[in-house]
Amino acid sequence: MERPPLTVLETDVLIVGAGGAGMSAAIAAADAGQQVMMTDRSLIGRGGATIMAQMTVAVALGEQEPDDWRFHYADTLAAGRGLCSEPLARLLCEEGVAAIRKMDEWGVGWARADGHLTQAQAPGHDRPRCVYVDFLDTGPAVATTLRTQVAKDKRIRRIGDLLIVDLLVDQGRVVGAVALHLASGQPVLIRAAATIIATGGLTRLYRRNSASVNMGGDGYALALRAGARLIDMEFVQFFPIGHLAPRLVGFDPIMWDPFRYKLGGRLLNGLGEEFVESYGHQAESGGYTVTRDAATYAILKEVEAGRGTPAGGAYLSFRHVPEAKLRAAFGPIIDRLAANGIDLTQTMIEVAPTAHYHMGGIRVNVDMATDVPGLFAAGEAVGGANGANRLSGNAITEALTFGAVAGRSAAALASQAGADGEAAVQGAAVPDVAALTALAEPIVGWLRASSPTGAVPVAEMIVALQDLMQNDVGPFRNKAGLHRAADAIKALRARLGDALPGGTGPQDPVRVDGLDLRNMLLVAEAVVIAATARTESRGAHQRDDHPGMLDEWTVNQTLAWQGGQWTLAVQAVERLPASSIDTAVEAHA
Repeated sequence: MERPPLTVLETDVLIVGAGGAGMSAAIAAADAGQQVMMTDRSLIGRGGATIMAQMTVAVALGEQEPDDWRFHYADTLAAGRGLCSEPLARLLCEEGVAAIRKMDEWGVGWARADGHLTQAQAPGHDRPRCVYVDFLDTGPAVATTLRTQVAKDKRIRRIGDLLIVDLLVDQGRVVGAVALHLASGQPVLIRAAATIIATGGLTRLYRRNSASVNMGGDGYALALRAGARLIDMEFVQFFPIGHLAPRLVGFDPIMWDPFRYKLGGRLLNGLGEEFVESYGHQAESGGYTVTRDAATYAILKEVEAGRGTPAGGAYLSFRHVPEAKLRAAFGPIIDRLAANGIDLTQTMIEVAPTAHYHMGGIRVNVDMATDVPGLFAAGEAVGGANGANRLSGNAITEALTFGAVAGRSAAALASQAGADGEAAVQGAAVPDVAALTALAEPIVGWLRASSPTGAVPVAEMIVALQDLMQNDVGPFRNKAGLHRAADAIKALRARLGDALPGGTGPQDPVRVDGLDLRNMLLVAEAVVIAATARTESRGAHQRDDHPGMLDEWTVNQTLAWQGGQWTLAVQAVERLPASSIDTAVEAHA
C-alpha cells in the first residue's frame, strides 16, 4: 500500500506546548513580527499546568502594602535553599511585575478591594504579595485570557493533536521537528528557524500527582536528545496537602490550599495533635506559613512514626471555622462538597503529599536560550530559577515571564536567520525542505513502522514506572531505593525495546503510550542519577541516609545525554555581582 506524502509545515518560531508559557511565548514572538506555530498534543490553551492552577500568583506589586521585587527575590532565594540561579530568579521577580500588570490590562480579573489588587499571604513570603482571581479559578482565568490574546493575532497558527516526537539538529543547531499527527496517525515535518520548548514538568512520573496526562517530561527528553543539558533534576516538589480521603469527585487534588490560605486550616496527625512545630517550625494556628518542602517532611515523618491517619496522611481540619465564615469564603464550593458527603464543620480531610512541580529542567541563560543554538525553553520546562524548592505562587509568574522572554529571544534569532534559511546564523543555516526531509527520514521511518498491538504492554509499564518512582524516588530517598529504581528503569527500557509499539492508524493509544514511555524512562533515569549523586538533604530532595544540608553541596548538577551515555557534572550556582540588590536583601532579612 502506497504511503501518503509527508506533510511539511514551515514557520519562523515553533512552540512545543500551549499552556501558559507557550501562549505567552507565542504572543511575544508574534508581537516581534514573526510567524509562530504553536503546537500541542491536546487542545490549544487547555492542557498543561496553568489551566489547572487554583490558588495565587506571586508578584511584588505593592498594592496593599509597600513591596519591592527585591523582597520577592530574597524570599525566592531563601525558599531555594541556596541553589537558585540568581540571574533567573531576578528575571522572574523583576519582570514578573510587568507580566502580571499586562494580564490585568487584558482583563484577567484579579480580585480587588478598595480600588487595589488584593494580595494574599502565602507560605514563604514575608508579606501579603500574591494576587488571585477567586482562589479556585485563577489558572483557568489566566489561560482564558491568554487564549483570547492568541486568537486575535493572525501571525499565530495553532495546531492541536500534534505530538512532537523529536527535534531535528543540523550542524549543531535545532532547525525543526518531526511530529505525529494523532488524528491521522501520520508523521509531520516542521521546519523552523527557532524552537521553544514549553511542555511543563515531569510529575506524571509519579503515581500520586496533580499533573495533566501530558506532563511526563516530554520537553526534557526532547532537549536531551537534541544535545541540551538539564539542571537540578533531583528536585521534585511534592504538594503537602493533596487530597487523600474521603472520596471526592470532580475536584483538583490540590484544592485545599486556597482553604488554608483564607481560613487557616489546621494540620493534625492521626492522634488529633498539631505537629508542624515539632519539626522546627512555628505553630500554624494563626495562618499558613510553612513552606511546601517543610510541610511535606513533617507529614511524612508523622506517618513514618505511626501517627498518620487511616489512609496514610494527616488530617486537615476546618472544624474550628464557623459555617458562616466558610460560606462567606467558599459558598458554592461548600455546597459541592456537601454533595460529596463532606461537611467541613464536622469532617476532617485526610491529605498527603502529591507530586506537583519540578524545580529542575532545561538549563538556559537569561534569554531562555539552551546550550544548543536555535533551541529555547520557557515555564516549568526551565530549570534553575527555583533552586531546591519553589516558593509558593511563583509558577504562573514564571510561565508568563519566561514565556515572554523566550518568545522575544526566539523571534530575534528567527528574524536574523529568516525562515528561508538563506542567512547563516551562528555558523549554520536552516536547511531547505529537501535537506530537512532527508535529515528526518530515520525518525519518520520509525514512526511509519507498525508493531503488533499488545506485543508490549506499555500502559502497564507506565504504571510500573509510576509505582517505582513513587516508592523509591519520592519525597524520601536512600541509596538502596535509588539503586532499585535505576535497575527497574533499565529493565523497563530493555522490555520496551527500540521498535515503537502499536499501529499507524489514527489515535492509536498504544503508539502514544509507547512514545510517552520512551520519554518518561529517559527523564526518570535523569532524576535517579541526580538524586543518587546528591548525598545530602536539601529542599525537595531528602535522603534518609544523608540527613542535613552540606556546604559542599551548594552546587547545581547538570546532565547531558549523548550516544546513549549520560554525563553528570557539577557547576557553581550562578550568582549576581554585589549590587544594590544585596543591600535590599540584607535590609529585608
